[in-house]
Amino acid sequence: MLSIQQFRRFGKLLPWGLLAASLLVHFAFFGRPNATVFDEVHFGKFISAYFTHQYYFDIHPPLGKLILAAWGWLWGFQPGFSFANIGDAYPDHLYLALRFLPTLAGALLPLIIYGLARQLRMSRGAALLAGILVALDNALLVQSRFILLDSFLLLFGFTGLYCYFRWRSGGTRWLLAAAGILGGAAVGIKWTGATFLGLMGALEFIRLWQEHNRVAVRRLWPLFLALVVAPLIVYIGAFFIHFTLLTRSGTGDAFMSARFQHDLVGSQFVADTTLTSLSPLEKTLQLNAEMYRSNQRLTASHPYASPWFTWPFMDRSIYYWVSGHARIYLLGNPAVWWLSTVAVLVILSNIVLTRPKNTPREMFILIGAWLVNLLPFIGITRVMFLYHYFPALIWAILMTAYLVDRSPHRTRITLALTALALATFVYFAPLSYGLPLSDGAYNARVWFSSWR
Repeated sequence: MLSIQQFRRFGKLLPWGLLAASLLVHFAFFGRPNATVFDEVHFGKFISAYFTHQYYFDIHPPLGKLILAAWGWLWGFQPGFSFANIGDAYPDHLYLALRFLPTLAGALLPLIIYGLARQLRMSRGAALLAGILVALDNALLVQSRFILLDSFLLLFGFTGLYCYFRWRSGGTRWLLAAAGILGGAAVGIKWTGATFLGLMGALEFIRLWQEHNRVAVRRLWPLFLALVVAPLIVYIGAFFIHFTLLTRSGTGDAFMSARFQHDLVGSQFVADTTLTSLSPLEKTLQLNAEMYRSNQRLTASHPYASPWFTWPFMDRSIYYWVSGHARIYLLGNPAVWWLSTVAVLVILSNIVLTRPKNTPREMFILIGAWLVNLLPFIGITRVMFLYHYFPALIWAILMTAYLVDRSPHRTRITLALTALALATFVYFAPLSYGLPLSDGAYNARVWFSSWR
């Protein structure tokens, strides 16, 4: 029989066990396949451009590509491989360096979700369940194993929220500053990262409104500096570095104005004496405007696209790679996705059917964060994919853990859900790691025609 002190020591070891398991899951078969997968054909080119200094254009901010390029530089990465087609074999092992950081970010995410659940006043068991479900989701795993950006987005955003809630519970202002910096980094990866800062801002607005006194007003400056100024510095700073490195004419010239191209060596406007140079801030504003316009122009259909209202039900997978009988799909763990969707519906119904004043604060935060990460996609006309649901999925997983925590049978339910999630993860793992499957085994895992 464990003493109370021994039990507490055991509880403190749970996060480290979770981290070890997550590292094992994410780095298993690391580097497989040794060929370009899905959007590596784009991001590989962007990273190479920082070494050739040739200007490129992307619809996303540059921070994620800069991080990968800097890491690749440390490991001796050199441009040369074209990243031309999905399935092209890599000529050496330098691609492993580029895949390492996204994989590490994906492996660290369950630990952050554990900490965030604890900050939302969940028990250690419920927080552990949330972390386990994140670690055992096949779609989150796949997206983190390649030269892609979403694992950075999720790690920065949710770590920023963890720091924010730690600050709210009595932490130092350095935690608030870290929350703003990490939130700015999330936006610097993809614009959808703005939801993390938006949630922090909304919660502070509600608190200031409720207090509505001089003490609350005095907190405005620290909040403004942490949640507005610091994120802007991080976001704009990445663009300044981006322009410093991309000094030569390249494939992205056509998206930019003549004045912008005037500063690019080898461009058609470099010798035009009637043109004046743009400042780094002017270049940043122009590039962001063009990124917005280009996002709006992405209206063409795509065979693996899916509308926002189908994401909670995981209606459409994405085919990432194939070689013989080995395939990789962006396909989530059905137990994780569908159970988390049930949790969302249960909490929504509880709020609607009961008096809001009797609803716990954490329940409002969870459902509000899920809605903030899903509903904005209603107004987006560009083509969208299953991975756009990832931030909302993690909030749905947190809702699952929250409901389990409120059950009198939470230990049994936690063990049952963990066993179920592990079983379905292992069953679909060949489609996540790219392991060969016979035709019969493959067909047995493709439960719906929309998953092909």
